[in-house]
Amino acid sequence: MDALSYKTVSANAKTVNKGWVLIDASDLVVGRLSSEAAKILRGKNKPSYTPHVDCGENVIIINAEKVRFTGAKMTDKEYVHYTGYPGGQRFATPEDWMKKNPALILENAIRGMLPKNRLGRELFRNLHVYTGSDHPHTAQKPKEIKLK
Repeated sequence: MDALSYKTVSANAKTVNKGWVLIDASDLVVGRLSSEAAKILRGKNKPSYTPHVDCGENVIIINAEKVRFTGAKMTDKEYVHYTGYPGGQRFATPEDWMKKNPALILENAIRGMLPKNRLGRELFRNLHVYTGSDHPHTAQKPKEIKLK
């Protein structure tokens, strides 16, 4: 029996195969889409996943304005922001964010599902969210993924 056949192989920056993935967000639920995108960004869908290495794919999400929330979250959910000044606590609903910048909703949800450290910040740079169906990454030939 060859002892090397049982050796655990850890991925590193040189051995990782990074590709591009395209996800159409039309009529998908925000949380479910975000968890799948975070999993792909992290590389947890690959057999060569290594926790301390950026081994995930670059994720492109199009049609961000067409995502939906379940239940009454579109009006009842609140995003809280504190400006740092007395009385500076600001509240907004997903409805408000949809009018302002629909991509922020997905970016915020996915960022919250990534690690809160240097690796998480590096992984977030691999996420590209766009409103509408156009994106500037056609040269990378992203493979399209259909989510349920």
